[in-house]
Amino acid sequence: MPTAYLGLGSNLGDRKQNLAQALELMSQRVVMERLSSIYETEPVGYQQQPLFLNAVCCIFTELSPEQLLGLAKEIEAKLGRIPSFTNAPRPIDIDILFYDDTVIKSHDLTVPHPRLAERGFVIVPLAEIAPELVHPESGKTVRELLNDLGTIAGVHKWVELGEVMNRRQNV
Repeated sequence: MPTAYLGLGSNLGDRKQNLAQALELMSQRVVMERLSSIYETEPVGYQQQPLFLNAVCCIFTELSPEQLLGLAKEIEAKLGRIPSFTNAPRPIDIDILFYDDTVIKSHDLTVPHPRLAERGFVIVPLAEIAPELVHPESGKTVRELLNDLGTIAGVHKWVELGEVMNRRQNV
């Protein structure tokens, strides 16, 4: 079964709840293997917006990359994301970071995610759960990509994501 890594972010509404709901909905169609901690992060690009909560998960899935993208977009819509300008505030954002060692460059989907190596809010939680994962294009491990970023500002561990999921299931 293919392994994929997803990046999740939220900066509108109940950010923690949005992440938990997105993961719960995702887990109805895929197998959740690992979850990073949640990190509170500063926005990138458009700065005049609330702070984000970001996390990364590792999943096993029978879905193709295109089907997985469709599921991500379906969950985003269900949780209230409305298409807007680039880097706009949003209740949830779900990105496919990696899908096995597949490289895809199509109009609708680019895998690995084209900017993941530049983004501390992605690399830090990814390094927490998959430091030895190798980027299929650069040949670098996630740990090496993290080291390449140098000093990372604006990314702070907020809470263990497992705690959020456990609390939600016990409610």
